[in-house]
Amino acid sequence: MTIRIFYFAALAEQVDCRSEELETDATSAGELIERLRARGEPWQSAFDSRTQIAINQHLAGPDDGLGDGDEVAFFPPVTGG
Repeated sequence: MTIRIFYFAALAEQVDCRSEELETDATSAGELIERLRARGEPWQSAFDSRTQIAINQHLAGPDDGLGDGDEVAFFPPVTGG
């Protein structure tokens, strides 16, 4: 399946990529992160347990499923003050 991935804020800077279209067999957001981390550095260290995920503009978790044509966004944790 083909998905569109968006990277935001410091995460985009770390992996030097703002978006990409990716052909993948990952069935969940967590599997997708593992495939991206398998690219090696800087991808491996960019994603950790605090990385936020959105699928089709809805907050998601690593167990949430992916489907063909989905848009997946990754961003660092948001802090407020």
